[in-house]
Amino acid sequence: MKYLVVGLGNIGAEYAETRHNIGFKVLDELASSSNISFLSQRYGAVAELRHRGHTITLLKPSTYMNLSGKAVRYWLQQLHIEESNLLIVVDDIALPFGELRMRKKGSAGGHNGLKNISELLGNEDYCRLRFGIGGDFSRGGQIDYVLGEWSEEEKSKMAERLKVFTQAILCFIDMGADKAMTMFNNK
Repeated sequence: MKYLVVGLGNIGAEYAETRHNIGFKVLDELASSSNISFLSQRYGAVAELRHRGHTITLLKPSTYMNLSGKAVRYWLQQLHIEESNLLIVVDDIALPFGELRMRKKGSAGGHNGLKNISELLGNEDYCRLRFGIGGDFSRGGQIDYVLGEWSEEEKSKMAERLKVFTQAILCFIDMGADKAMTMFNNK
């Protein structure tokens, strides 16, 4: 069975350590722990992971966050992967730092990357894995906050949180979304 796991973020060194790029960071952790590397391909950096009889394509779109749907749609079609085997890893300001929430479908929740994916797929029926980045910003400061770098306290907890998120991804692959949600939501 084939899966597409997409980490959302923005390309470029100036965004590498920002909160908005947590999708890239989670996929980098999964690739590193699996001894695989990303290669630059059409619409993004791609790595292929084999896990317990499954083929998992990891994608970090090069289309910028707000145009992520173009890369997602292309790779789903290119690899002939069902949308039910799609998982999007994304930041979420509505969740406290490091909190995990997986859902099988739902709204974009104000996230422009998810909005674009939903527009181009024509539905919101795909699984998403949200990484809480907190919402500790003043009115009007959302853009600076999500494009800001992690605090020292957040950095000190990052390795443990990344490990949990990679475990949740592999659980999604091995046992499906329902089991992964039961085991990992709010963990």
